Amino acid sequence: TISISHFHLSMDTPLLVTQIPITTEELHIFYRIERELFCFLIFKLHYEVTQSLLVMALWLWLEKIGYHNLVHKVAVLQGTLINALVSEALTCLQFLERDDPPIPIGGGLPLTKMLMKKNISLEMFTLKRYTAITGIKIALNNTCARVFNDVLQIALKRKIIIETRGFTTSRTHAHNTTLILPGFPHPLFGSFDLVPRIENIGLSHESIWIQKKPYDDATNDDKSLFLTFSRGFPVSEMEVRYLFNTNYGDCVQSLIMGGNHVKNDQPLFAIMVLKMVEIVDQILSGKRVAKLHINGKHIWARKYEPRP
Repeated sequence: TISISHFHLSMDTPLLVTQIPITTEELHIFYRIERELFCFLIFKLHYEVTQSLLVMALWLWLEKIGYHNLVHKVAVLQGTLINALVSEALTCLQFLERDDPPIPIGGGLPLTKMLMKKNISLEMFTLKRYTAITGIKIALNNTCARVFNDVLQIALKRKIIIETRGFTTSRTHAHNTTLILPGFPHPLFGSFDLVPRIENIGLSHESIWIQKKPYDDATNDDKSLFLTFSRGFPVSEMEVRYLFNTNYGDCVQSLIMGGNHVKNDQPLFAIMVLKMVEIVDQILSGKRVAKLHINGKHIWARKYEPRP
């Protein structure tokens, strides 16, 4: 088995993907700082497991989009400063859940901005809401689920033991209990599965490595908009494609027009899959619903939310 020490362990440096297996231990070495910080949040600062997981996923996503070595810069700070940065991260996550929240003067993230020596504002989490949600969701499932798996198992089992202390439930029973991460399925980030312990992972398992772009694993649902049209003002598929491809570049991946085609009824809605999740935010511009026009006819666009 090849040792992870053969690689330059920088989060900014692409790795050559090979078929040589890597052990779980070596994976943990590669993500040592991330794991230490995650443990610090749970066991020293006493944040809830789910809160800590979401904060780490947020920071990993920010690293992907240009806030390089954010986790490493946070990890070397004193506990009081880390606590303050976690508070800012939780505010970012809360902004993703709110409709049109007011942006504080200065952007609301002074410590993160100072630490990174780079502009960052809560406004980004309004204007790039769905881009952020998708990026954090990918970080959760592709990186956190594997890198923090053993820590999550320990933290959740410890929580079960503490909660059942004084009752008849024993440590053995707690050990055999199916572990459920509180708050999941999450209203924004969906499901999160604790993966079984894996002794060897192929380096071809690209989802844990940094050479992938932040949104390569975005699903069609992540990239979809739900469009509605006014009755009596029929809009054709060609008009819809022309409107979006003209204003946002060659962005339409697929388009399904809704309506009773047998009766030749006017389509009143459509589901449009875009080629990139970033285009969703460009179209919505921080709003829940965007109003567009084509040939004097209205089109309303909002994020497509699949039914459970």
